Amino acid sequence: MQGRPSASPPLPGRAVVEQRWRDVVFLHWRVDPARVAPYLPPGTRPDVLDGTTWVGLIPFVLADARFPPFPPMRRLGTFVEVNVRCYSVDHDGNRGVVFRTLEAGRLLPVIAARLAFGLPYRWASSRVVHRVDAAGHELDFRSRRHGPGGPSTRIRACLGAPVPSDAPDAALAQFLTARWGFHEQHLGRTMWARNTHGPWPLLRAELLELDDELLAASGFGDLAARPPDSVLASPGVATAFSRPRAIEAPAWRLQPVTRRRPAPA
Repeated sequence: MQGRPSASPPLPGRAVVEQRWRDVVFLHWRVDPARVAPYLPPGTRPDVLDGTTWVGLIPFVLADARFPPFPPMRRLGTFVEVNVRCYSVDHDGNRGVVFRTLEAGRLLPVIAARLAFGLPYRWASSRVVHRVDAAGHELDFRSRRHGPGGPSTRIRACLGAPVPSDAPDAALAQFLTARWGFHEQHLGRTMWARNTHGPWPLLRAELLELDDELLAASGFGDLAARPPDSVLASPGVATAFSRPRAIEAPAWRLQPVTRRRPAPA
């Protein structure tokens, strides 16, 4: 894991957004880096571990969002989100995520995030149901994008034991979850926004059901037909983001780049 920090770097400036991510399920599939590269913004390339990159389908609850110095928005700032994401690194070594979609259950945060950051948020009807019984703790996420033919997803997972820090897959778990920022193309420039949070308390999880159209709508239509290569979960972390800044694309990415549109759902 050389070059990949195990602890969150400090924010380069004050926090502009704070929120809590809780009840998180991480589903990940191995993907050829050449398949992911066309979806990434100029100045970035797929982040690779052991010769492969990954695509994630991540449902969770985004809670208590706030814009300092204002207090948390409570109900307005708490909703279920489901995102499809790839993994990126830029020429300065900043590792992060590139979102293909972020399905969110509140309209105003969707509008604000699209205008302020260029993030591909979509308004969806999203919810999660907790089931706790003798069989364990189950999270049941459902989401459907508003509008005719909007893609949907259902993800059911049962939470398991913690992932030990010395487990054989601990390095992979860190690679998939300790990202510390996002890249996005906005107003003609590639932006990098740093975030910070404490260590993820990661759990193993069992996928009980996956009925998904979001991966196909994001350009990865074959992934939902096979089991994910990694299934993890977490009760969550509190996080904060700094103001996005533009990165300068190196010469090898200054040529015009066409980002693929998602395939029809």
